[in-house]
Amino acid sequence: MGRCLALVMGMAFTASAFAQSPGGTDREIRKLTAESGCDLCHTLEPRKSPANEVLPIGPAWKDIARKYRGQKDAVDRLTNIVLQGSGSGPRDRHWSREASGVAMPPNTVEISRADAERVVRWILSLQN
Repeated sequence: MGRCLALVMGMAFTASAFAQSPGGTDREIRKLTAESGCDLCHTLEPRKSPANEVLPIGPAWKDIARKYRGQKDAVDRLTNIVLQGSGSGPRDRHWSREASGVAMPPNTVEISRADAERVVRWILSLQN
């Protein structure tokens, strides 16, 4: 009985460690974001205290999820931003109080459209 319980608990832990999100497992997506350079500007968690911390280059993924979750065109719109960038004009800087970067650069060399969409779907699945 004890061995059975230990086996079931071990399986539950393994399943949670490889939790499946819309774009793949958390581990797969985090590896993809690291390899594609996304982690250079973005973090998972939002910053804690605006007064005591330097702004990150890009917004945190959980902030992006909160802002765009439930919007009908969010996957396509954010995938296009990942691939083509957010623009270089002052109006294109829509994270001005959350991030220090001027605009997101195009990333078509670093990541494919399919992988960019996987990352976006993962971001939108994140809970705050």
